[in-house]
Amino acid sequence: MNGVALIMRALHRGERRLAEQLEAVAARHRAEHEIHHVATDLARWSDEHCLRIAGEGVRHGLGLDGPAPDAADAGGTGAADAADHPDAGLLLLHDLWELHLVAAGNSLYWEMLTQAARAGHDDELGRLAAACHPRTLRQMRWTTTMLKNLSPQTLTVACDGSA
Repeated sequence: MNGVALIMRALHRGERRLAEQLEAVAARHRAEHEIHHVATDLARWSDEHCLRIAGEGVRHGLGLDGPAPDAADAGGTGAADAADHPDAGLLLLHDLWELHLVAAGNSLYWEMLTQAARAGHDDELGRLAAACHPRTLRQMRWTTTMLKNLSPQTLTVACDGSA
């Protein structure tokens, strides 16, 4: 298997993981409407990325499947509702942090794929990366924005409550 195929396989796995985690966060933080709705929308982007990578993977001899089955179809994510958690705010910050790290990893894979497409003069692969990478960057910007907005109050309340 060549390097491009390895990156595509890793990227497919990463996008699938991000979609699953976004769905779990949306379910766990259902009471936080912005989190719930935006995470659900962003999960759809990663699902679409999985489908597009799988389609392009055929050209590279890969047998990748599409996105993961819906959590509802698979019997749920097992994620408890955060509203019942005593430290729901801290749990949300942790969830956003994890989402950001997965999205950042995917972004690096998209960048590597872009560079490989340029070096190999592979226009189709370049178009795939050009279409999907900006969405991954948007996913990262959302987690960063949410962490910036939620951290001050969540962390100072958590600190005051434990002092």
